[in-house]
Parts: sequence; structure tokens; C-alpha cells
Amino acid sequence: MDIKQLNAFIAIADCQSFSLAASTTGISQPSLSRMLKQLETDIGVELIDRYHRPLQLTESGRFFYDKISALLIEMTTITSMTQRLSGPSKALNIGFVPSVLYGLLPEIIAALKRRYPDIEVNLKDISSYQQIEALKSGDIDVGMGRFAHQDPWIKQILLRHERYMVALPKSHPLADTRDQRLIDLVNNRLILYHQTHLPLPAPIEQSVADDSAPITEPLLHLFAQYGITPLMTTKVSDLQVALSLVAAGEGITLVPASLQTVRAEQISYQRLMHENVTSPIYLHTLRDVVHPKAPDLLAAIYEVYEQRGITYRRQQFV
Repeated sequence: MDIKQLNAFIAIADCQSFSLAASTTGISQPSLSRMLKQLETDIGVELIDRYHRPLQLTESGRFFYDKISALLIEMTTITSMTQRLSGPSKALNIGFVPSVLYGLLPEIIAALKRRYPDIEVNLKDISSYQQIEALKSGDIDVGMGRFAHQDPWIKQILLRHERYMVALPKSHPLADTRDQRLIDLVNNRLILYHQTHLPLPAPIEQSVADDSAPITEPLLHLFAQYGITPLMTTKVSDLQVALSLVAAGEGITLVPASLQTVRAEQISYQRLMHENVTSPIYLHTLRDVVHPKAPDLLAAIYEVYEQRGITYRRQQFV
């Protein structure tokens, strides 16, 4: 059993066809067939039922596919990390979510470049969920997002918590009301824009009668913390669309405080009185392969926080 045989098996299982797998991999059908047959001989188990079209995995094949897929991904990650250890890229590639860009990220990059004028920085707009795979593949060296991740390959640093604000049309009856409460917003249409949801909580014992599913949509989760459910919701593709609908009077939404200058002529941003209604900001890197300039980025972040009087807890890469 070797890597080529395993990759051939994965390709055939994914494509459910020898001809399509051959086209995808660039390996001839006879060669793919031989590699699959040799793999099955080596482990003594039939993995693919060849008598059905499209091809189907056997029960043993499904088990083997799940385990081997994870193993191959891990091997690819290890290979990529090893290559980066021997020759890290000169540029610092930073993945970010749009809401971070509207905040202090431009100031942070400026501070970093003042410290190190020769540093090359590349910025990539990428969702929090996609950042994890991008770190493993080497597409980015550092990720800045708003969601916690539980991944053994990833080191996560909580930078700070940012208060949410309610975004309302200028014509809304509550547009001039300060320190608003979530309970006063439930009769409005809440516009949801997150593409990444909160991770599912660890399983807990529940009574038979309690069949409620956990709420992982971030904005709905904030309301649910207070036992509140908005009467109406609309889901859109991104934050900009959500704020456009607010400006048009089609509903309200909640956004991190750093976005309160966006469409300010059409939208009223008001503070929420709930101190725990916040949006965290995380810095992510690979746990075992930290880009040489990542600590410098973290230092620039703390420099800006200190200039702005932002409360934070200093951390470092170990």
C-alpha cells in the first residue's frame, strides 16, 4: 500500500467513475484499475463495488475512505508545513474578514510598515472558516477573523472583544435612542449576514422533552442568550448587502462598533446596553510553523491598541 494507490482510490471514490477519475488525475484507466486492485489485495478487502454505475463504495470502502481521507489531508498539511519551515516566504500573507478591514487593520498594517519599511504584506479577503484551510495549505500565514476554532494544527490568540451596535434606518423610531435593549428590537426585521456559524457546543445530556437544536447563527445566538427570538429575519450574502438593506429601510442589523462610519448618512448606529453582546477578534497561525514576521504583526496590533486606549491582554507566540 502506497500513497499513489491511496490517491487513486480517493479519486475513483470521489468521481464514481474510472474514466472521470482518469481525466481528473491524468492517470490512465488501466493504471488506476491496477492501483485499486493492488490496494484491495494488500488489505484483503473489496473497497469499491464495480458492478454498479455509478461506482459505489462497499461498507468497508466507506469506512476506509473516511479514515484515509483524513490521513491524506494531514500528510499534505505536514508536507506543506515542513517545506515552509525550510524556506518561509518573505512576504507576510494575511487573511482577513471584511469587518476587520473596516476596523483597525489599516492602522495596524501602517504601524507594521513603519517598524519594518522593507516588509512585504499581502492581504486576502477570506472567511473565518476558510482561513483555517488556507493556513494549512500555505495560502496565508496569518488569519484575522471573528470565530473561535478548535483545530489541533492552529494556534489562536484572542485579540479583543468589540461591542456590537444596532444599525437602524435614519427614519426608524429608535434611531435616536441610546443604550438600546435587544428586547426592544424583536418586532423589527433582523437582517442576518454571517456566512460562518458558531461551532456546535460539546454534547450535553438533555431530557427527552428537550429537543431544541442549538442556535449557531451569530446574531440569533446573541438574542437567544437573553431568551429572545426576533419575529422576522432575512438572510443576505454579506455585510455590505445587510447595511444596504438597512439604509433602504428594509430592517435592522447588529454590527461591530468599528463599522459605525459605513453609510452613516443613511444609517443610525446606536450602542447596545448589554456588555456581553460583543464580537471577538482572533489572530490565527499554524501552531508549529509561525511565520517569522507574525510576532511583529502582533506587536503592531498592540501598539495600535495602546494608542487607541483599547483594553487587551498581551499574549505572545510560544
